[in-house]
Amino acid sequence: MLIQAHLGFAQLHHLELSKAAYDLLSAMTEVQRPGGEVNASQAELAASVGLSKNRTSIAMNQLVERHVVLRPEGRYRSYFIHPYFAGYSSVEEMEDTIRDAIEAIKAGELAEPARPAPPKRHLAAVPARRTA
Repeated sequence: MLIQAHLGFAQLHHLELSKAAYDLLSAMTEVQRPGGEVNASQAELAASVGLSKNRTSIAMNQLVERHVVLRPEGRYRSYFIHPYFAGYSSVEEMEDTIRDAIEAIKAGELAEPARPAPPKRHLAAVPARRTA
C-alpha cells in the first residue's frame, strides 16, 4: 500500500475537475508505482472505471491541462501523477519528493496544479444595452 499526500488531495476540489476526471485519477492512483508512474493505456484505465474512449480522452486532457497528470514526451502508455498527488513507499520518500517538487515549481521546471484559465470573451458576445 502506498502513502498518499493528503494535502494534495484535499486541494483537488479547487481544480474544478469533472467526475470523469476524478474517476480516471482514481483508476490511475490504484495502479501507480511509488512516485506516481502509471504504465497503462487510456483504454485500460477507461475499462476499469467504465468510461467511453471519448470521455476518457477528455478527462485525461483535463488532468494534463491542470497539471495533475504529467505526460512525458515520447513515452507510450506512460503517465506520471504530479508529486502532490502521487503515492510513495515511505513518508521520507514522500517528504523528499514533495520538497524537490516545490523547488522545481519555484525554478519553473515543474508546473503547479492549477485551475483552468477563465474563458476569453469577445466583446461582440456581450449583448448591448438598450436605451429607451
